[in-house]
Amino acid sequence: MPYKTITYSIKEHILTLTLARPDHLNAFTIEMSLELIDAFNRASEDDEVGAVVVTGAGKAFCAGMDLNSAGNVFGLNESLKPTLEDFRERYHEPEIEDGVRDSGGRVVLAMYDCKKPIIGAINGAAVGIGATMACAMDIRLASEKAKVGFVFNKIGITPEACSSWFLPRLVGIQTALEWCYTAEILTADILLKERFIKAIYAPEDLLDEAYALASKMVNFSQVSMALTRQMIYRNSAQDHPIKAHEIDSLAIYYTSLNSGKEGVSSFLEKRAPNFTQKASTDMPPFYPWWN
Repeated sequence: MPYKTITYSIKEHILTLTLARPDHLNAFTIEMSLELIDAFNRASEDDEVGAVVVTGAGKAFCAGMDLNSAGNVFGLNESLKPTLEDFRERYHEPEIEDGVRDSGGRVVLAMYDCKKPIIGAINGAAVGIGATMACAMDIRLASEKAKVGFVFNKIGITPEACSSWFLPRLVGIQTALEWCYTAEILTADILLKERFIKAIYAPEDLLDEAYALASKMVNFSQVSMALTRQMIYRNSAQDHPIKAHEIDSLAIYYTSLNSGKEGVSSFLEKRAPNFTQKASTDMPPFYPWWN
């Protein structure tokens, strides 16, 4: 898919995904959602990609949904009046997928399924889908100029992009509710205090810091990294640790037979490991276990 609203650039096994509508503060569109879904799915299977850094072109990260779009600004089919049963039973039918399913949520689910680490470099304003999309990134770094807002109630709608699942896990239910109830614009200092972001940097240093962090992730086994990412996300939401034990056991079993042998040998021989397994072709037979 040729991209018009984002850019996809790889250097030293780090993919930079840039939201690229700077004249519109990188406002989100249905076209952008489809391109991001494609890009995250592509990165997941791209053996040249070891980690992903997401940022925005120009002075904003993402100013939310482009509210100047014609018709329903969220791209939804207003004639359908779907029920919960419709949604569940016809989930993949085009009428539901394109006319009912939240476009931001479809992007976040592609991020959630991705096999590669995802780092957010929040370079400026991130409101609406700009804020909720960032919730699904593994680690968030922010510029001193970053401002984040969960502003949905201000315009009479609800949080989206699966943020009702992600945001409370990041900052707790009390803070998540306060941020959504008040629709306040949050500064980088507040985001750091509430642990929504990992660190704050000067604008000119933000990307370099994101790349420095990503560079620490790209030389390990792609298979063990992909398993680790999915195990942390999915097992942490289970209702009993025995369910994590099941997956942990299978994961350590299969990695010990393959990349683990090279890891142990390199440790004993005091040399850098040479991991050859690829996330695109060498995932163990139980993956993806959630399907």
